[in-house]
Amino acid sequence: MINTFDRYIFFRMAMLTGFVVALLIFIFIIIDFSENSGTFTDRGATFREIWFDYYLNYIPEMTRLIMPVAVFASCLWLTGQMANHLEIIALRAAGVSLYRLLIPYLFFAVLMAGGISYLDGYVVPQSNAQRAEFEHRYLMNRSERIDRNRIFRQESPGNIIQVNYFDIREQTGYRVQFFSFEHDRLVKTIEAGRMKWDPEQQHWTLSNGTINQFHDHGVHRLRFTELDTTLNLYPRDFGRTSSDVYQLTYPEIRDYIAAIERSGAGGVEMPRVQYYGKLGYPFSIIIVTLIGVSIASERRRGGRGVHIATGLVISFLYLALMKLSEPFGYTGAMDPLTAAMMPHVVFLVMALILLLLARK
Repeated sequence: MINTFDRYIFFRMAMLTGFVVALLIFIFIIIDFSENSGTFTDRGATFREIWFDYYLNYIPEMTRLIMPVAVFASCLWLTGQMANHLEIIALRAAGVSLYRLLIPYLFFAVLMAGGISYLDGYVVPQSNAQRAEFEHRYLMNRSERIDRNRIFRQESPGNIIQVNYFDIREQTGYRVQFFSFEHDRLVKTIEAGRMKWDPEQQHWTLSNGTINQFHDHGVHRLRFTELDTTLNLYPRDFGRTSSDVYQLTYPEIRDYIAAIERSGAGGVEMPRVQYYGKLGYPFSIIIVTLIGVSIASERRRGGRGVHIATGLVISFLYLALMKLSEPFGYTGAMDPLTAAMMPHVVFLVMALILLLLARK
């Protein structure tokens, strides 16, 4: 009998979760389209761009965001239904403990967590990048750039670059200066009006500039119209935005953070918190499953209404704690790993306490 219940719980959880995800995505798209349809029309977005470039690419991100709530709601609904129908009491009478009953729930939660981790690490970044391009053209009125004017980067020990302005879309920097030092002594500078990235050759092309070579007898100047140069820096190192991490895969994020540290740019705490947050986010599915089963496994006065209200409160508190802890990591007041993982640890402890207090 218990194996039959395992299959029943697993497939019911899958059906309910799929229904909740589809319903919430549908509601979000309807609301978002009703709010932004005028903006889409005014700025010349076509029907194909709206639905294929924007909303179709938004579905993976929405699925990632909605999944913990969907699993939590499904867990509360299914377990509450079983409790109201006295199925859980019958299982207890047959010698099945709450811990044993948790196995199909946890199996489903682990599968969903693994799926969301893969989705977040390798599918969502690509769709987010395409969606961000659409938003930049048709929706966004403000910039998410971290670095704006007078950007300084350390290309290598003894070599510093200053870019007065960098255009992310064109991958071009304007009014660029290179400074080379040896033993704290300036030995060479390069001034260029423009620095453009060549994606095919993977190098930079400097235009309309001057090379100044300093020596004991003075300075030697050499003017150039174009000069190809290879730097240990890439366009993203100059045109960082607060959403960069969400458009990169896990390996790319690690390279991105290493590049920021190597270049001497500030603000490395933000991408670290975002990276650890992406890694920890799937565990929330397992945590809310433990909480849901613990809360809904007993019959309560008020029935499912109490379960739904409790679920909404817990979901809000969980999300609020995640959002409240992130700024402390961004500013360096808290270690980035601690800031990203603290909400999960707090609610894991809560889940274990609720599980211990629940009737077995």
